[in-house]
Amino acid sequence: MFSVTVRDHLMVAHSFRGEVFGPAQRLHGATFIVDASFRRPELDADNLVVDIGRAAQQLGDVLGEFNYRNLDDEPAFAGINTSTEALARIIADRLAERIGAGEFGPGADGLTGITVTLHESHIAWASYERTL
Repeated sequence: MFSVTVRDHLMVAHSFRGEVFGPAQRLHGATFIVDASFRRPELDADNLVVDIGRAAQQLGDVLGEFNYRNLDDEPAFAGINTSTEALARIIADRLAERIGAGEFGPGADGLTGITVTLHESHIAWASYERTL
């Protein structure tokens, strides 16, 4: 299996509901390093997994929808605890939608999966992996 990973970052504010979150129930900021890995069993006709420039641009566009925002105020997140795990899934799903819409170019047709990892710090991160 081949893979290509692109990286960006995301800065948000949010809060959580539930005693399990302790002081994070209050509004706080979070900065994530975001890795999006794209995979396929065989390279395309140009010997690529995916156009790395397009992948980086698409990741940046998806993250731009949330960057510098209070996620508590975003209608798309109403009633959702925007945990690191949940955000990884939302980003992966939005990237998958863009792949399906052809925004990664024709070479992306052979992609079989995506993994999105959000690094909260140098000691903690969470990932979501999905098939295409």
